[in-house]
Amino acid sequence: MAPRKVVTGVLLAAGSLAGSVLVRRRAARKRERVDLYADDGSMHSFGEGTPEADRLLPIAHELLGA
Repeated sequence: MAPRKVVTGVLLAAGSLAGSVLVRRRAARKRERVDLYADDGSMHSFGEGTPEADRLLPIAHELLGA
């Protein structure tokens, strides 16, 4: 019986971990962000709620027609 409980515990832990990863990914998809790419190949990302994104998101929406 002990090995059965161990397997059940491991499966429960793995399922909880997978569920938390899926919830985080779904939440991250809903947030808007602005990604700026420079000529040197660098990239900077501004998340929703930052002063930079608050200035750039309305411009991006206008350009994309959203």
